[in-house]
Amino acid sequence: MTGLSLTTIGLGHYLALSAALMLIGTVGVLTRRNVVVILMSVELILNAVNINLIAFSKHLGQLHGQVFAIFVIAVAVAEAAVGLGILIALYRNKGTVNADEVDLLKW
Repeated sequence: MTGLSLTTIGLGHYLALSAALMLIGTVGVLTRRNVVVILMSVELILNAVNINLIAFSKHLGQLHGQVFAIFVIAVAVAEAAVGLGILIALYRNKGTVNADEVDLLKW
């Protein structure tokens, strides 16, 4: 049988998922004031980019997108480690993780 089945997942499905993750991440970055939620929203945006890279890589039959996605994952891990370190120092010094209350660079 050569017909299209209901379980076929194509490039459009991956792009729709990626767009939804990008939208959720963008709304989280722009509207939330908790630094932890902002960091998680940035991770969602990076995951949306990775889904796009891997989907197009598979669609085009090349490995360049998948290799680049590995580098994006490495950057996301470094960003999370540095961000959480800054967050812990911020909480120890200011007593809050609210982005509105932390508006000065000096401690």
